[in-house]
Amino acid sequence: MKKIGRNEPCPCGSGKKFKNCHIGREDDIIHDSMDQFSEEMSAKITNLAPVFYGRSKEILNALDIKALTGSDMGIKFVDLIEYQRLDFLGRKKSQDAKEGKGGVVVNFLKTQKTDPDNVYIAVSKYIGDNVLIHQLAHALDFLRGSNLTQGIATPLAFELGIPVEQLEHPHEFGYWLSFLQEKFNVQLDADDTIISFLYKNDMLFKGEDIAKQNAFVLGTKSERILKFLSEKSAEIDALICELPGYIGSRVKED
Repeated sequence: MKKIGRNEPCPCGSGKKFKNCHIGREDDIIHDSMDQFSEEMSAKITNLAPVFYGRSKEILNALDIKALTGSDMGIKFVDLIEYQRLDFLGRKKSQDAKEGKGGVVVNFLKTQKTDPDNVYIAVSKYIGDNVLIHQLAHALDFLRGSNLTQGIATPLAFELGIPVEQLEHPHEFGYWLSFLQEKFNVQLDADDTIISFLYKNDMLFKGEDIAKQNAFVLGTKSERILKFLSEKSAEIDALICELPGYIGSRVKED
């Protein structure tokens, strides 16, 4: 199992140090982290002003969410900085959040008490197409795909001792990422190209397997993914070497 330092942030997402939170009762992490979002927090998030940054309006308007997912839920965008300025209880933080180019799908459990009809995505005013469709793929995966709630991956990865990235990007996410990339002609970065490569080779976790949380099944699949990545390292390196986010050759040296 992955070791967490006593002074590191607790995997439950509380913001507390591990030693002051779940140390000694790690089995409670997943349950506790899913049951601690107040109505006050929910209202603070859902009351944030809607925004449309980058191509978000164009892309969202081009997607028939009902036809694609069968769900009556919608998708709303809010400002990433304003979202980051809310602390764990939905109150304003005193310190300024840093501007970036990213985005994040808000855990539905944080917003469902005051707006159960929408999935929220917090985005930067500088968001690029790749990050935008990545977050939209997460939202569509939640609506029709793995149906996994945002935030479950970190504590589950901690419990099972497998890379969190594998749990965050299941097969169903890979489908939506590929769908959006092709529909809107978006250049993927290096990391998402690897996810797409794994998806096309049927190497990603299935959502139903993650939901069952069977340690043996997930551990075995994780080892298969890592072995596949190692065996295909030269091919993958050729795919990503000129893409944004490339951090150097992943081919093992003799």
